[in-house]
Amino acid sequence: MTVQFLGTGAADWKGVPESFPGYRYFSSALIDGTLLIDPGPDVFTSAARYGVDLSGIRFIINTHSHGDHYSAATVEKLTATGAVFIPLKEGEFASLGSHRILALKGNHGTCPDCVHFLIGSGDKVLYYALDGAWLLYEEVEAIKNARALVAPGTVPAAGKPVDMIVLDATIGDVPGDYRIFEHNNLNMVREIRQTLLPHVDRFVISHMALTLHKPHDELSKMMEPEGFTTAYDGLTLDI
Repeated sequence: MTVQFLGTGAADWKGVPESFPGYRYFSSALIDGTLLIDPGPDVFTSAARYGVDLSGIRFIINTHSHGDHYSAATVEKLTATGAVFIPLKEGEFASLGSHRILALKGNHGTCPDCVHFLIGSGDKVLYYALDGAWLLYEEVEAIKNARALVAPGTVPAAGKPVDMIVLDATIGDVPGDYRIFEHNNLNMVREIRQTLLPHVDRFVISHMALTLHKPHDELSKMMEPEGFTTAYDGLTLDI
């Protein structure tokens, strides 16, 4: 499974010049070139900048309706060329091409319909959890049982149910920020990793706010020794 990050930024990147050092487009990811997560307004601009081919997109899924994650114009343009938008809700399952997908409720109070995605393809499993604060109990149970849910009969190379998780990290090391009730800060993702180590092989953070984080190089240098990959626009990860 290949994950291409078209964008890794939070909503406060809106209006920032693309020439800004370390610029981040709104968060979106392309899985195996065929499955798009979050058809936000920056998808085509980001793809052009980083040389990502969007012509193979067959299916589009969306975590939630906030404007940095969903654009009707983007959906219209992609569906006009043959892609299909699948509006998955909490608890719904879909087989989309080679991907088996289960939607689970995310803790994102300003958008109560927010979902996260457990995605299996072959013997690989991804958990995509943008936006949201912590992980709800049902999400953790799904992670523990991920193989049975989206990759039945497979045996993970790492011996863990989930090969990679992408966690919301909107807030940096900013104490007392009220947005922790619907977004993670770095101490929260550290706790999540410590708890999920028996069940998840690789941890990635994304959805970084411009006003709440250090520059990417500093953030990555800080988080890598703690077991995190800090995503950036244009990054491709093979699971």
